[in-house]
Amino acid sequence: MTRPIRRALCTLLILLIAGLIAGVDGQQSTTLVATGSSLPEPLYIAWGDAYHKSNPSVQIRYLPQGTGESGQNILAGVGDMGGGDAPMPEKHLKDAATPILQLPSVLIGIVIVYNLPDTPGEMRLSGPVLADIFLGKIKAWNDPAIVKLNPDLKLTARPIQVIHRTEGKGSNYILSDFLCKVSPEFLAKAGRGESPKFPVGTSAGRSQDMADHVRVTPGAIGYTELNLAEAASLRMARVKNAAGEFVKPTAKTIAAAALGVKITDSFGVSLTNAAGKESYPISSFTWFYVPAKAKDPARGHAVAEYLRWIYGDGQTIAQDQGYATLPKELLTKVAASAASIH
Repeated sequence: MTRPIRRALCTLLILLIAGLIAGVDGQQSTTLVATGSSLPEPLYIAWGDAYHKSNPSVQIRYLPQGTGESGQNILAGVGDMGGGDAPMPEKHLKDAATPILQLPSVLIGIVIVYNLPDTPGEMRLSGPVLADIFLGKIKAWNDPAIVKLNPDLKLTARPIQVIHRTEGKGSNYILSDFLCKVSPEFLAKAGRGESPKFPVGTSAGRSQDMADHVRVTPGAIGYTELNLAEAASLRMARVKNAAGEFVKPTAKTIAAAALGVKITDSFGVSLTNAAGKESYPISSFTWFYVPAKAKDPARGHAVAEYLRWIYGDGQTIAQDQGYATLPKELLTKVAASAASIH
């Protein structure tokens, strides 16, 4: 199925969902529909359920279509909100018919997951070594570059089975953003973006597909969001950061990545390879893409109220679920920007 056909079907589905539920619940009910990345999907579903309990007249429907599709939908005026793990290109924001806000919701970490059943212990990897793995230059787990980082592990000649996401995914953007910063060769050959040109590997469409592939493939290496990896009981590597520390991905080390970075007014900043001894280097915001002015003022008001709740009670729910929440000063700025939606 081609991308234009998928987008047309997605548009139809969004309209059907909004229309059907409004028809069932009556005119006083509002159903906000968003498309977006599958990485924060568990959190966004939890947010929608909790918000509906306290505001029964509003329902939230989140369709995990991917970062790329979500951004295109919002720019085309489809859906009430979008969600993605990559900042929108400045050109797209400038050319948009309606101004689009990109608002960080929480921080996420892309973790390197692997399956080495015969090798107990904790793997340590660096950015350049990861770049060479995903470029297909490092082909076996006992490659000297990996052995040098892991002298205490019993590494065998098992072939490395690379698994990457399909095109248009936010996790691709975050990982490639990090690898491009530490490997000029990766930048030149694969590139930074939601659809890097991986020369090797098997592709996984959804985040769950990635977890499933890694789990059943001895020798596999892949990447996904921290909470999804923990839920799937996948092994995760420590990754060398800009300060030379091999950092374990946790909510605390992911949050640390945002502390030493200057945040722009558009909130479209990169957090990968951030400074600081405790910073996990493959960290990022995940964003909401929201029209600053809705076509329907009532729906715009409903979106603004939902976001006001997210940047209040919603942050507590995120923290309880293991996500790294926004630093207090940034949270104040993002909430103020969200309040301007109408």
